[in-house]
Amino acid sequence: MTQNIAALIDHTLLKQNATKDQIEKLCEEAKTYKFASVCVNPTWVQLSAKLLQDSPVKVCTVIGFPLGASTTEVKAFETKNAIENGAEEIDMVINVGALKDADYDFIQKDIAAVVEAAKEKAIVKVILETCLLTNEEIVKASEISKAAGADFVKTSTGFSTSGATVEAVKLMRETVGQELGVKASGGVRSLEDLQAMVDAGASRIGASSGVEIMQGFTSKSDY
Repeated sequence: MTQNIAALIDHTLLKQNATKDQIEKLCEEAKTYKFASVCVNPTWVQLSAKLLQDSPVKVCTVIGFPLGASTTEVKAFETKNAIENGAEEIDMVINVGALKDADYDFIQKDIAAVVEAAKEKAIVKVILETCLLTNEEIVKASEISKAAGADFVKTSTGFSTSGATVEAVKLMRETVGQELGVKASGGVRSLEDLQAMVDAGASRIGASSGVEIMQGFTSKSDY
């Protein structure tokens, strides 16, 4: 790859049993390799922001994670709180059930509330959970995300039935064009995986295997 691989990667640790020591290690690795961001649960945002304050590495966090079933008001509050604690990137999960019900107005308002809460202080990535969606639903969710003012669409939480696929990334890129970013997450464990996702249209990669990718190995991580 000719572009900077590290700058594509959100170095991720979202497991519920993550410890302070592990978060500190994540941030140190992110500084060493100059990853785009660390992606952590909201409880770790403040610590991560402190650890990365003299670094170009951004702090990304997740909202309504991993189910997307929080109320819109809670997602908006989570977003504001995360930004106050130092988050610069917000990865929110859509309400998949509402999408399945074709309640598109609700989906757009749900995303727009998070975008409004971010108020240009943080970029917003919308997690579609593509493994649960038909191609038509992936297209619709991508269109709605764009209409709601999101900055990215993202494939997966990494906590459902499967992660990113080349097919889903291609479909998302075709739908949003070049105006939005596309983040592939879940199951990207090697440089070859990363290259395939970038070739399909991904402009950011969410992975817990960033160090292994940079070192040319294949990780056995399940995220």
